Amino acid sequence: MTFGKNLRDLRLKANLTQEEVAIKLQISRQSISKWEKDIALPSIIYIIPLTKIYQCSVNEIFYPLF
Repeated sequence: MTFGKNLRDLRLKANLTQEEVAIKLQISRQSISKWEKDIALPSIIYIIPLTKIYQCSVNEIFYPLF
């Protein structure tokens, strides 16, 4: 599993759209799409907010990298 696929799975598990996540993070929907397609990685400043939005741990965010 790739980092992007993991982010997508966590988003879907939280029953959220890319647009909803982007609004919560105050970034573009295209940024979320790039993360999920493994074109770009999120800045470190978004990791903790993502854990709160997806209701998961930091370990779950980084799971595919370990």
